Order: sequence, then C-alpha cells, then structure tokens
Amino acid sequence: MNFLIIGDIVGTPGMEAIKRYTSKLKEEFNIDFTIANGENSADGMGITKKLLLEMYSCGIDVVTLGNHTWGKKDIFSFIDEEERLIRPANYPKNVAGKGSTIINCKNKKIGIINLIGRVEMGGTFDNPFEIANAEIEKLKQNGADIIIVDFHAEATAEKKALAYYLKDKVNILFGTHTHVQTADETIYETGMGYITDVGMTGPKNSIIGMAPEAALKRFLTQIPERYACGTGDFMLNGVVFTFDEKLGKITNVQRICI
Repeated sequence: MNFLIIGDIVGTPGMEAIKRYTSKLKEEFNIDFTIANGENSADGMGITKKLLLEMYSCGIDVVTLGNHTWGKKDIFSFIDEEERLIRPANYPKNVAGKGSTIINCKNKKIGIINLIGRVEMGGTFDNPFEIANAEIEKLKQNGADIIIVDFHAEATAEKKALAYYLKDKVNILFGTHTHVQTADETIYETGMGYITDVGMTGPKNSIIGMAPEAALKRFLTQIPERYACGTGDFMLNGVVFTFDEKLGKITNVQRICI
C-alpha cells in the first residue's frame, strides 16, 4: 500500500495546491490512502467545515490538527461528528474531538493517531509518550492492521525521541508543525517509516506560510504584530510511504516538493 502524507496546509494558497495536485500525485504514485494536516488551512489558523469538506473532495482521507485546532470557533459544531478529523490525543481529557481513528481501506484497518509535542509548544498537554501507548493499545484492540502517527511538534529532538520510542509499535511516524521539510526520511530496522517534518503546503513566498512583512516586523522590533497569511504562488510538500503487506514493513520513503 502507498500512503501520501501532505504537509501543513496553510491558507488559500495551500488549499489551491491540494486542489491542483492531490489527484495527480495519487495517480502518479498509485496512492491508496492520504493524510493531511489542516490546522492552518483557515487563513493560517484553524479549520472550517467548508475547508474540511473541500479537503475530502480532493481525495484526502484523514485530516489531522495541532496547536491551532481551536483557531476557528465553529470547529466545536462539527469536530465530534467527523470520523476522519482528529486532534492531538494528548489534549486534556474531556476536550471535544478525538485523538485517533480507524478507517477501512482495501480490506485493511488503518489506525491514525494525532499527538502534540510539549517542548516550546505552549499550553498544557499530557505526556505524548504515555498517551501514544494508550492510543496504540486502543487501536490494536479495535483491529488496526497499520498504525500511523502525526506528531505535531517544534523540537526535532522530541520528534526523534518519539520515533525511537515507537519504532517497534507503529508503522509510520511523521512530524508536522515547523513548515520546513526535513531531509531525514528513513526506515528503522523494525520497518517503521519516519521523517521529522513533512513540510508545508501553502504560500511559497512567505516565512513558513506567513506574509514576510508582518513576520519581519516582529523579529526586527520585538513588538507584537498580527500575523497575516501569505499570498501568491503556492508550494506543496509531502511524503510517500510504501508499506509491504507481506513483510509488514515500510520499504520506501520518498519526499515530494512541488
């Protein structure tokens, strides 16, 4: 099976990129299942029901979120209803939504977990390592054949640490959040596929998705400045993981940058 992971979708340019390229990529790489991080899709912060449905229509099977999950307040009106939309599992208990899901694909049960890091991420989150164990056990009890993790985190060391911790427990672990694609795609000896960050799908001429003028003013003056989503030409970052069902292992990892 081939899995396409699309990096953080940012604003209108990000949505335009997936509308133009998702179907083409799925055809080119014979993709069976597609996951995208959509927490920045609504003007750079949050997600709306309209955008979520557009992602589905583009062929995205599951949408993950992150620290901007609650950026658009209408999310509370639909997050509990959506089986294919998940937010970090290590948010405090009793928070709306869910941190994992199982989707059927080609007679396989695909389990997807969303986690958020605790290093330089703000907020108060439960331990992602401990929560990962609980979510993995839950997915296995529900018959998951393949388990995939989106770890939405800032620190590369925290992502690598979780990879070592889960390398014999899940099949794919990919990082999101930094909006910069890393060149460390690898397959662990256990057969788990990994990359520290998938990258960004959004405005090309930007500072990690934001308009350069506002971002530069913050760095130059240290005065708070409201971020504005970048505009203009777009880019798409993604990764394709190939899973050998007979071996039960990832056999190839390929980065995509358009």
